[in-house]
Amino acid sequence: MFRLTEQEMNALAERIPTPFLVASLDQVEENYRFMRKHMPRAGIYYAMKANPTPGILKRLASLGACFDVASAGEMRALHELGVDGSRMIYANPVKDQRGLLAAAECKVRRMTFDDESEIGKMAAAAPGADVLVRVSVRNNKALVDLNTKFGAPLEEALPLLRKAKAAGLNPAGICFHVGSQSLSTAAYEEALLVCRGLFDEAKAMGMELTDLDIGGGFPVPSAEGLSVDLAAMMESINKQIDRLFPDTAVWTEPGRYMCGTAVNLVTSVIGTKFRGEKPWYILDESIYGAFSGIIYDHWTYPLHCFGKGRKRPSFFGGPSCDGIDVLYSDFEAPALEIGDKVLVTEIGAYSTVSATRFNGFELAPTIIWEEQREAQATVYEMDNTEAV
Repeated sequence: MFRLTEQEMNALAERIPTPFLVASLDQVEENYRFMRKHMPRAGIYYAMKANPTPGILKRLASLGACFDVASAGEMRALHELGVDGSRMIYANPVKDQRGLLAAAECKVRRMTFDDESEIGKMAAAAPGADVLVRVSVRNNKALVDLNTKFGAPLEEALPLLRKAKAAGLNPAGICFHVGSQSLSTAAYEEALLVCRGLFDEAKAMGMELTDLDIGGGFPVPSAEGLSVDLAAMMESINKQIDRLFPDTAVWTEPGRYMCGTAVNLVTSVIGTKFRGEKPWYILDESIYGAFSGIIYDHWTYPLHCFGKGRKRPSFFGGPSCDGIDVLYSDFEAPALEIGDKVLVTEIGAYSTVSATRFNGFELAPTIIWEEQREAQATVYEMDNTEAV
């Protein structure tokens, strides 16, 4: 995974005011190739909601990835980058008129739905489009449950596809999502078995399904690490796909997995205090900023301090005037001073996308590591030349 060294962090902070995020496109590519290696049967539709940084989108597009989109804004952002609508799936089960208009303009012809009320909207905006019905599946081990709000009951799946066909749409297949940060291979395997049954039932009634979307949910390390062998997990799922769906077009929609490990945050200590006997360090980034995933994504990001001396349980807070803006509690940290830099890793997913300007604080910019590294090397060469 991508992690700046203390020297690299400080070199960047000499030129760029904190807080800022550093994204490694090479790490994104490594994650993409890892998934292609261990799940070769599944095409990749990156869920850009996790992190829509243009550099990340461009790198994935250049590698051949497709994209999971949920709104007019996401479709148009990709369209402006030159991504054709044939490489997008409108995967929001509930679509608004702006989204349907953008889908028509960008020629997005693949959509998901989970309720009859969507059929008329899709048929009017995109007659003949390929549609997949999203079904509800169980997974008690997912960090974020996505099946309370989304997914049709299994017994309604095929009737919905038949109604879609009657409305002039093409009933292409089935989709599901086991939930975010899933550590259970069993959840995917159970869902695949359920979908195999639906495919067989559809064929028996004269409806040949061709596509299966297995969603995302693949995990990334948290502050506590990762307790699952990701390669083995992907290979097990791929084996089930081969066994159950040898002639079906299958794809997945990773978001967190693709970008989570590719971004670091550099932030500074702007205040120190003691409350009781515990040291508190106030950083210049907030729970309303890049740390927003603490609330919205139920996540804790790995924090790295570079001070010397004995470590003791410490609290870290953000700069806002809100008592909820506490980032880390009883974190073992050395003594820090105002101006010290700290590094946060694995902060690439569901962090900046939900950041706000609460209290008037600016959003932390994202810079591209490979560009900065090249620029730093150029400066170093120029300095050496002048010295000679």
